[in-house]
Amino acid sequence: MLRQALVFALIFSPAAALCAYLITYAEYRKHFPEDLKRARKISVEFALSAFVFFFILIVLAVIFINKYFP
Repeated sequence: MLRQALVFALIFSPAAALCAYLITYAEYRKHFPEDLKRARKISVEFALSAFVFFFILIVLAVIFINKYFP
């Protein structure tokens, strides 16, 4: 059960983090073209928070599904 949750989380969390990075970087680059270092820093912060959020969410969802819907 936990192994299945970790596999799903390790597949989909990096994908969510990559999407968050690309979206925020494109937007911040468009709005602040003179400060690309700031845009990269903010985008990495968003990507890390998206990774953590989706990792925890996926693990909890798999545990919940396996517990209540066997």
